[in-house]
Amino acid sequence: MPHRTTPPRPANEDQPAIDADEWYTTNELARLVKVDASTLRRWRTHSPPQGPPFVRLCGRVILYGAADVRQWMASRRVCPGQGA
Repeated sequence: MPHRTTPPRPANEDQPAIDADEWYTTNELARLVKVDASTLRRWRTHSPPQGPPFVRLCGRVILYGAADVRQWMASRRVCPGQGA
């Protein structure tokens, strides 16, 4: 379950959305972006780190902010047909 900073809203379980004020664990974010959790862990531990920004609260407690994930995804967007 995401760590909410706002009251919960009804969600469509078929299409989970990334809400701006939410924080996600590695497993929750992996499900949302359709990659394996091990992929996020590999990106995080790569030198230099790759993938979306994250917050290490302590030891193994890692959270991803929805706003950071949205921004990271937007930076990875490829628009075919547009000049380089």
